[in-house]
Amino acid sequence: MDIILDWFAQNEAKLLQYLIDFGIAIAIIIVGKWVAKLVRKGIDKMLSLKNIDKAVISFVGSIVYGIVFFVAIIAAISHLGFNTASLVAIVGAAGLAVGLALQGSLSNFASGVLLIILKPFKSGDFIDVAGVAGIVEEINIFSSKLRTGDNKTVIIPNGKITSSTITNFSTKAERRLDLVIGVSYSSDLAKTKALLTKLTSEHELVLKEKETVIGVQELAESSVNFVVRPWVKSDDYWILHRDLLEKIKIALDDAGIEIPFPQLSVHVNQETKNEQ
Repeated sequence: MDIILDWFAQNEAKLLQYLIDFGIAIAIIIVGKWVAKLVRKGIDKMLSLKNIDKAVISFVGSIVYGIVFFVAIIAAISHLGFNTASLVAIVGAAGLAVGLALQGSLSNFASGVLLIILKPFKSGDFIDVAGVAGIVEEINIFSSKLRTGDNKTVIIPNGKITSSTITNFSTKAERRLDLVIGVSYSSDLAKTKALLTKLTSEHELVLKEKETVIGVQELAESSVNFVVRPWVKSDDYWILHRDLLEKIKIALDDAGIEIPFPQLSVHVNQETKNEQ
């Protein structure tokens, strides 16, 4: 016990200095984290004033935050007296090993950079990618966040996005609505076409300056299929889709034009056996 007390007495100044340095290192990390958040907020605000896409702002802010926080950690370790040059080399070697083990994550990171550069979509766009349809909310370092129509959040790895076909429904201001309306072979085709033309041309959401195509597309097995292709603003696409289908069904019913549907006929044969 006396030996331990003597050792503490002899090294009291060194221990005190080490505790002070350790406290300062912790303070550097805490302050560094605070500065990283502050810098991220500043960049977010600056890019927002320049009307940069929110997804890009989120991505750039995440990278800047990571860099500033990493510098703070290196500064804290350096204050404790460690050789940071050697530490950086060790971190680099470890990073290479981790990179080989986490090739998928690095692929997601690279894909995130590509999404920012190529901009196949932006925040607020309605897209269909990797089997998910939704509105883009964020593009982060490794993944992107979509909000589906029923208000679910879906997070998709960026690597999966860049390796899939991306359908962006918000790129163009106008879209064409493609409807297929089947009527029975006994229907008056001229009357049917006139009715479809009237309903489409009178709808307030149909763009009148664009040509609307209406005509027989196919003579199917049990129906004559008309194609109805009006143009509409992208924001009104689904409104017109639902409303026009409803109006067509009601109008065809009122006009006595039959819309065929699958029917199953069952024939029962009864055999009479004579008892002997």
